[in-house]
Amino acid sequence: MRDFRQRLRTPIAGLAVVTACLLTASCSGGGASPSGPGADGGAGTSAPATPLPQIKISPVKGASKVRPEKSVVVTVGDGELEEVTVEAGGKPLKGEFDAGRTKWVSKGPLKPSATYTVSAKATGQGGPATATSSFTTLKPAQELRIADITPNVKGETVGVGMPIMVRFSRPVADKKAVERALKVTAEKPVSGAWRWIDDSLVIYRTVKYWPAHQKVRFTAALEGVRDGKDVYGVRNYATTMKVGAAWISSVSTRSHQMIVRKDGKIVQRMAISAGKATTREYTTTNGVHLTMERGNPVTMISPGKKKGDPGYYKEVVDHAVRISNSGEYVHSAPWSVGSQGRANVSHGCVNARPDQAKWFYDNFHRGDVVKIVGTTRTLEWNNGWGYWQLPFKQWKKGSALAG
Repeated sequence: MRDFRQRLRTPIAGLAVVTACLLTASCSGGGASPSGPGADGGAGTSAPATPLPQIKISPVKGASKVRPEKSVVVTVGDGELEEVTVEAGGKPLKGEFDAGRTKWVSKGPLKPSATYTVSAKATGQGGPATATSSFTTLKPAQELRIADITPNVKGETVGVGMPIMVRFSRPVADKKAVERALKVTAEKPVSGAWRWIDDSLVIYRTVKYWPAHQKVRFTAALEGVRDGKDVYGVRNYATTMKVGAAWISSVSTRSHQMIVRKDGKIVQRMAISAGKATTREYTTTNGVHLTMERGNPVTMISPGKKKGDPGYYKEVVDHAVRISNSGEYVHSAPWSVGSQGRANVSHGCVNARPDQAKWFYDNFHRGDVVKIVGTTRTLEWNNGWGYWQLPFKQWKKGSALAG
């Protein structure tokens, strides 16, 4: 009996040791935090670390030949965007965040043939995060530029009728896209509209004359504007014109008088002689003219005639101010002083006494208004700067954005 009991106690004791070991192992839980739930519902594992904000940038890093109309987009997960900077050549690209600051999208086109760098910062519960990237935009097969802006003479003062004329370096295919890039702002705003004269020339005219004594600024945000397949604007433009006093001259070919007003006040009365009207080309045109340029002297030759033809003339005149492209000027005519104020004897111009013609020449600005009445010939809207001849409702139909 003693031997049997002795043998029985030995396995039981061994079983107790094994059980104790198992209990110890199950309590250890593989290193879990005491605060976390375990697999058996008791004390569990530690919580995973909160992830850092994940920033994504498009176009992707190293992208090349990116089209300028593509937007730069920066997004973040598990956080908020704190700062986004996109620039090329030290020039920042504007953009906007969404309401939750999880997305930033660039505004406006990218600059062609440029390398952009992108830098973004974000914050979140997992801590701060940063990301950087760079990409290159394509080089256009053809470039769209502005060849000329009128007026664009530094320090020039213009009249209240002055249009803004923009000529491009090549025919414009996508007139809507290009016109959207053109902006006119004034210290004393007045409504206006662009009109395409041809594929390369667009002109801005206001619904009524510019308010006098102010500055008007023209800008063309052409950089990156797509005009066709692989055709893009490659730079922006800006110019400011100064609108001076309201110089309005009224000419009556019947009373043979010209009255000049400055800001509504009469500053000069001139006896004149207009076209003799024996033919259409010798008939002064009715309507709203703008002063365009001047010369002293100017050589005038009969239109459509050569030396020896009936009615041919070649005259050198002083103090001449152009008011149309059909050969009309306000100019000095000492040979017709006896007719000025009494009869129309010119070839279509407005002739004046030498001293008064010089006064007009010295005081005019490009874009001053000359209204002529009393004849049977109407100034065509596209004769010189006769743009005021077109009713504004009709004028604005020439905009690519009309309707």
